[in-house]
Amino acid sequence: MRRYYNGLKTAVLLGLLTGLILTVGYGLGGSTGLLVATVLSLAMNGVAYFASDRIALAAMAAEPVTERQAPQLYTMVRELAAAAGQPMPRLYVSRMPQPNAFATGRNPENAAVCVTEGILRMLSPRELRAVLAHELSHVGNRDILISSVAAALAGILTSLANLALLLPFGSDEEDAPNPLAALLMLLLAPIAAGLIQLAISRSREYQADADGARLSGDPLALASALEKIEHGTRAMPMAQNGSSAAQAHLMIANPLAGDGMTALFRTHPPTSDRVQRLRELAGHHSRRTSAASPARISHLMR
Repeated sequence: MRRYYNGLKTAVLLGLLTGLILTVGYGLGGSTGLLVATVLSLAMNGVAYFASDRIALAAMAAEPVTERQAPQLYTMVRELAAAAGQPMPRLYVSRMPQPNAFATGRNPENAAVCVTEGILRMLSPRELRAVLAHELSHVGNRDILISSVAAALAGILTSLANLALLLPFGSDEEDAPNPLAALLMLLLAPIAAGLIQLAISRSREYQADADGARLSGDPLALASALEKIEHGTRAMPMAQNGSSAAQAHLMIANPLAGDGMTALFRTHPPTSDRVQRLRELAGHHSRRTSAASPARISHLMR
C-alpha cells in the first residue's frame, strides 16, 4: 500500500510540476510562451531519459571498475541484483573523499551504481552491502529516471521565471506579460519548483530505504551506514556551485552543506527520521524472524 501511495504521489507531483511550467510559459508569453515551454519540457525530458546517466557519472568524475579491481564490490552487487531479479548494473568508483553513493540510468537494463572512495573507506562490508541494496532499490523502482525528470522540469521552471527579467513589460503586443504577474512568477516559481522536487525526492528516498532494507535483510546496517555518511558529509560538504552539486538529488545522503532555512529545501529527508524508520522496520523484522536459523543470522552479521 505504501509503495502504491508513493507512486501515485510521485505521478501527481510530476504532473503538477509540468502544469506549472506550462502555466508560467503562458503567463509570460501567452500562446508563444506556452509553445516554448512545451518544447523545452519535451527536450529536457528527452535529455533526462537518454543522457542522465552519462551526465551524472561525468559530473562525479566516476571511473568504471572491473571485477578484478573490486571483487568484493562485484560480489555484493551481483548477489543483491540476483535477489532483486535485476540485471547486473555497471559499477563505478568516484575519487571523491566524501562518503556517498548513487545509482543512475533510465531502467535496470541501463543502470549504473557508483560509490565514492570515501564510502569505501568509511563503511564496514555489512554497511556497504546495505547501501548497495538501497541503490539497487532505486534502480528497480525507476527512481533515477523520475528524479532526473523532476530536476530537469524544475530547472526549466526556474529558467522561465528568470526570463521575466528580459521581457518587454511596456510593450503593447498581445503576448506581452503583465508586470505584476511576471514578478510573482519570478519570485514564486523557483520556490514552487524546489518544493515539488523536494517532495518527490523525499518520497523516493523513504521507499528505497524500506525496499533496500528488505533486500539486504539488514535494516540496522543501513541505519548505521546513514549515520556514518551523515557525519562524513557534514565534515566534507560538497561545493554548492560545482557541477557535481547538480547531482545531489541522486545521492544516498545530501552531500551539500546547509543549516537553518537552507536545510528545509534539501532533497533528502532528515537522516534521523530515516534511521528511526529503519529501526522500527528492524524491530518488526526481528519479531517476524525470531526463529531464524543461526546460520542466517551469522550471514547477516558478516
